[in-house]
Amino acid sequence: MAISSSATMAVALTSSLVVCSLFSIASAGNFYQDFDITWGDGRAKILNGGQLLTLSLDKASGSGFQSRNEYLFGKIDMQLKLVPGNSAGTVTAYYLSSQGPSHDEIDFEFLGNLSGDPYTLHTNVFSQGKGNREQQFKLWFDPTKDFHTYSILWNAQIIIFYVDGTPIRYFRNNEAKGVPFPKNQPMRIYSSLWNGEAWATRGGLVKTDWSKAPFFSSFRNFNADACVWSRGTSRCPSGKASWMNRVLDAATLARIKSVQNKYMIYNYCSDARRFPKGFPLECTIA
Repeated sequence: MAISSSATMAVALTSSLVVCSLFSIASAGNFYQDFDITWGDGRAKILNGGQLLTLSLDKASGSGFQSRNEYLFGKIDMQLKLVPGNSAGTVTAYYLSSQGPSHDEIDFEFLGNLSGDPYTLHTNVFSQGKGNREQQFKLWFDPTKDFHTYSILWNAQIIIFYVDGTPIRYFRNNEAKGVPFPKNQPMRIYSSLWNGEAWATRGGLVKTDWSKAPFFSSFRNFNADACVWSRGTSRCPSGKASWMNRVLDAATLARIKSVQNKYMIYNYCSDARRFPKGFPLECTIA
């Protein structure tokens, strides 16, 4: 990303770890500049002058990449086109994560399908090493025919997941009520295409058909309007970024509830068999 030091005013955020100096960020990223291919022995490729990245999976291996930058708060966008046809058993993951046993993580995972079945979008949030906050959705379009935009808005108050600009899920900062929230650990962007046949399609009942391999997922139009972590501080976008002080307003909440009523197929906060002794604390907070 092209970065200019147009200003150096310090901005106080709620996390004591963050001191943001203001700078400008290019509106779109380049995969050569912004990412490293981390595994796959040549199965991941950067194409079109850095404007396109493809991951592939065969019986021997999948592939993956990660961002060069770490971020502490921001609005992250990526366009994905998923494995077409019979993609049962495959998982395309796109997520933010820190490292270590007490890591934070914000997940999109796309679970493959039999031809003609809708993809399952699996989401999760980890805070201080604790996850188990899964929500799943049936996508209302075919994500293999064209690119669609998947976004994460993350600030000190809230995390919101978006699909093509439509909010589908939120996770609010309820630390004051005893729920850990990801706000102190910088996270990188990761993505991978891998074999998850043990659980990905119909709970693992449908296995990967390797005669259809290699499988491919494609990525383009990465954008990070975000605070870049460097040497113990976060440098944030110049100007007033719309995501910085975003809270969950009534209109956004109504849109999320509408999507969830139509397309959500699993919500951990409704799974009484999984939590017989009571739902996680965040499920009981309005």
